[in-house]
Amino acid sequence: MSIAHQEAALDAAAVDALFVEARTANSFTGEVTEEQAQAIYELTKFGPTAFNNQPLRVTYVRSAEARERLVAHMMPGNQEKTRNAPLVAVLAFDTEWHEKWDQFLPVALRAKAMYDADESLRYGTGRDNAHLQAGYFILAVRALGFAAGPMTGANFDAIDAEFFPEGGRKSFLVVNIGLPGVDAFGPVKTKFAYEDVVETL
Repeated sequence: MSIAHQEAALDAAAVDALFVEARTANSFTGEVTEEQAQAIYELTKFGPTAFNNQPLRVTYVRSAEARERLVAHMMPGNQEKTRNAPLVAVLAFDTEWHEKWDQFLPVALRAKAMYDADESLRYGTGRDNAHLQAGYFILAVRALGFAAGPMTGANFDAIDAEFFPEGGRKSFLVVNIGLPGVDAFGPVKTKFAYEDVVETL
């Protein structure tokens, strides 16, 4: 048993499902219900972000017509698995996320002013925190017993034009979701050891 298992507050099966044995899947089977899709977000939303901001926007792509519109903008190696996954999510961030400040942090409305005044800061904060929320999204998928296949191999400018023509959203990740299919996982990839990446000062 690893030190992570020994020190975790969760039982070993949960630690394995979320982290140790979880792998990025490349083929999928099964079904993801509307209730399960909703549950993925219901878990995602609880992860911490700066100022409690919530820039992540999720577009679930279910219909065959919408799926083909998405597949057209995926890299060739990602097309078939995206076409055939039980559920696909396009993750984007709201570039005007700060305009909902009175909903997500009304006790600190004065802090909104620095984002009103600085477009670059606003964009970077929205992007970075949406990426953080994307990590929670993948863990939420795993917590519900599914595998996730996150992909950046896509033309995101084309996806934005296709799905968000009105503007205001910038996509950055496509996630296939479902039960692992046949030969879903490739060879185990090396992960760096603690001593390779951690220092204590």
